[in-house]
Amino acid sequence: MIIDIRLNGVRHSNIEIEDPKPLADVIRETDIDPCLVLSYKINHTQYVNDEYLLQQNTMVNCITARHPEGYRIYQDSAIFILGKALYSLLGEKHSLVVEHSVGDGVFCEVFGTDIFTAEDCQRVKEEMREIVNSNLPINKEEVKLQEALDIFINLGRKDLHKNLSFTYRDSVQVYRCGHYYDFYIRPLADKTGMIQDFDVVYQEPGFILRFPSGKDFSIPKPFELPKKIFALHQEHDKWLNILKVHTIMDINRLVIDYDISQFILVEEALHEKKIAEIASDIASKKDVKLILIAGPSSSGKTTFAKRLSVQLQASRKRPIVLGMDDYFLDREHTARKDNGDFDFESIYAMDLDFLNQQLTDILAGNEVELPMYDFIRGVRRRSHNYVKLGEDDVLVMEGIHGLNDLLTASVPAKNKVKIYVSALNQLNIDNHNRIPTTDCRLLRRMVRDHQYRGYSARETLTRWVDVREGEEKNIFPFQENADYMFNSSLTYELGILRKHAWKLLQNVSKNSSAYMESMRLLGMLSHVRDIPDALVPHNSIIREFTNGSVFRY
Repeated sequence: MIIDIRLNGVRHSNIEIEDPKPLADVIRETDIDPCLVLSYKINHTQYVNDEYLLQQNTMVNCITARHPEGYRIYQDSAIFILGKALYSLLGEKHSLVVEHSVGDGVFCEVFGTDIFTAEDCQRVKEEMREIVNSNLPINKEEVKLQEALDIFINLGRKDLHKNLSFTYRDSVQVYRCGHYYDFYIRPLADKTGMIQDFDVVYQEPGFILRFPSGKDFSIPKPFELPKKIFALHQEHDKWLNILKVHTIMDINRLVIDYDISQFILVEEALHEKKIAEIASDIASKKDVKLILIAGPSSSGKTTFAKRLSVQLQASRKRPIVLGMDDYFLDREHTARKDNGDFDFESIYAMDLDFLNQQLTDILAGNEVELPMYDFIRGVRRRSHNYVKLGEDDVLVMEGIHGLNDLLTASVPAKNKVKIYVSALNQLNIDNHNRIPTTDCRLLRRMVRDHQYRGYSARETLTRWVDVREGEEKNIFPFQENADYMFNSSLTYELGILRKHAWKLLQNVSKNSSAYMESMRLLGMLSHVRDIPDALVPHNSIIREFTNGSVFRY
């Protein structure tokens, strides 16, 4: 039998065995450190531990925290350890809520106890360190549904009781460490000792659980809070409290009770109100002549730009749209990545000198012919489209580099504003099972890729890693440069996306490297009720990804 060993998806070695062997014995024949392996993936189709018996030709992918799948396992395992630490310190009367990402960690709050202090935060950190140093086993167990419900009621987890009652029928898989139980929709590490690096930083009214990241997988100190992003998250959380929506189950209940249409109208009204406020404020600044809009993939930047333009017109401004993509360098001059592919996401793929010269000329009142980029031939062509800025005119540019001052270095700060658009918040499935904002954007992109570009879910999932790398390099470092921030997430949108994404994900082959990722997303969507597309207004951001938008793209 041939065992094809891979490390984070990269071929490592072939091991030949004559008789069935436990996976741990085979790994010992390689130079892979098993202490770094958070999970083993067999033939793209299942996660196993090192006790798995190899009985036939098998591909084994050793997943560490440096792999996207492993990083999620690392994060969830750290949250599990956090939950156990709080249970040890505070018992079942407290409630830990993992709310949203911030910087290199997740913001958490503790309810049902006295005001959480910096001293409490330090105690939690020390208890987590003790659990990690003890290297305790994290056991995955399948129990009857009623037994699981009883366990979590005794632990004070009403959120889980509501979730499991809604979703599961016969049995449920839970994770246990000593007397502590929890439920996760994604796999966890086998032992607490695998989660060596973390930090707990006090941030009123809660704290931030930090994870290592970057090429050296480290945690920089001191922690730098992205204040604008954090404030936007907190603003959204306040609205959810007003609307009395805390988890996916609350949205599902609105669907079941036929109250979801009113909720959708309120959320869309909040979006429109925010866009109108931004437009009104920009219109009041007489010197502003350039509006730059940026954000990560599938954030709804294009629809936001169009809705902002409508509101600017309502404020007696005439928006003139400049296509950032029309300022690409000719392809022969575009830099390449290490693998030889063109690096179109680098800011240096733009003809910065030409762009800045045109902006200078336009702002000086000169008539300028805008360029048009021929993406088939990879060259810039004449457009015969001329622009001359009037008194009430403003330029609008939307693209990934809008927050990077290098893009518009020639434009004085008083003449431009920068807007960051991103889908920042999604409801959790329950208090500990967070739905990352990247998952929401991934589903948006998957639906749009299929709808308008004919791509399969497998193609979108395969490309997503490169997309995320580009965002980490070219967008996120500049987000705090924004003058305005807009949260484009819609709390109800997973109910819209679910029906579009479900069949696409089911069609991902078991032989594909994207299979387990498709299963993960299906597992998440299994907790969501469908919402009819007909309830979504035709100017909604979500229409950019499904269909039926009033705007042209």
